Amino acid sequence: MRERKILLVDDEVPILRMLEEAFQMEGYEVLTAESAEKALELLARESVMVMFLDLKLPGMSGIDLCRQIRKENQFAVIYALTGYSNFFGLLECRAAGFDDFFLKPVGLEVLYKAAGDAFEKVERWNIFGCSRT
Repeated sequence: MRERKILLVDDEVPILRMLEEAFQMEGYEVLTAESAEKALELLARESVMVMFLDLKLPGMSGIDLCRQIRKENQFAVIYALTGYSNFFGLLECRAAGFDDFFLKPVGLEVLYKAAGDAFEKVERWNIFGCSRT
C-alpha cells in the first residue's frame, strides 16, 4: 500500500490536535487545517485520498469544501464530522459528496476503522488505475 495520508479539517484546535496525534499513533501521515481555505491550499500541493472534514468552519463550510474537493477529485474518501445532526444535514452531506457522516463525539476506534476501510477502497481502486496519487 502507498502512503497512508489523511487530511483533518477542524477549527477547534484541541480536537484537531487530539485527532492528529491519535492518527499519527496509528501510523498515518496527518495533514491538518483549521479552515476550508487552508485545506484547499494544502490540497493544491499534496495528494490526499482520505479526509475528515468538520462541517461548521469559519468562512467556507465543510459542505462547500467537500463540493470543491469533489470538482477535482471524485475518488477521495471524504468523511463529515459534526457536533450537529439532523436528517436534512445528512442529506446535504450526501448531496455534497461525503462518503459518510460521524457525529461528535465519536470514538477513535470508529474513526480508525473508517480510515482503514477508506485506504482499502483506495488501494482496490488503484488496481484499475483510478486513484489519484
